[in-house]
Amino acid sequence: MSGPPPSVQLIAPDVKLGKGVRIYGFVNLYGCVIGDDVKIGSFVEIQKGVRVGNRCKISSHTFVCEGVTLEDEVFVGHNVTFINDRYPQAINGDGTLQTEADWECLPTVVKRGASIGSGATLLCGITIGERAIVGAGSVVTKDVPPGVVVAGNPARVMRSNVKKATYAGTIP
Repeated sequence: MSGPPPSVQLIAPDVKLGKGVRIYGFVNLYGCVIGDDVKIGSFVEIQKGVRVGNRCKISSHTFVCEGVTLEDEVFVGHNVTFINDRYPQAINGDGTLQTEADWECLPTVVKRGASIGSGATLLCGITIGERAIVGAGSVVTKDVPPGVVVAGNPARVMRSNVKKATYAGTIP
């Protein structure tokens, strides 16, 4: 066999894709809504119920689980993990395997123009504010105010985000 290996993608029939979406190899999408002009890198999984806004970029090796909303113009770096269950367990008290009925999916919202650095982990039930930046490798355990830079484990405010996007005037 010559040439590059074939690209493998699993895009379920219940996925709603906007115009101009670019999807790279080894991607798994099901039950989600993807906005216009979104770029999804290799080895990304986006689960049911996720909403991705317009002009977002989701870099390779990222896991976006049920309960996550990415508003417009969000950047998600490589190997970012979203969590949707505060108390994950495999079994119930009686030893039976848990099902979807046995846990609570807590939503996470990433507001317009926010950026999530590579290797970050975002716990559930939080909101990342508009134009906020989450530093690479951070573990975000609580809400992040708009327009700040957070970093660390647990992530904490480092400074105000003084560099604002100026492209096309879409973010004030």
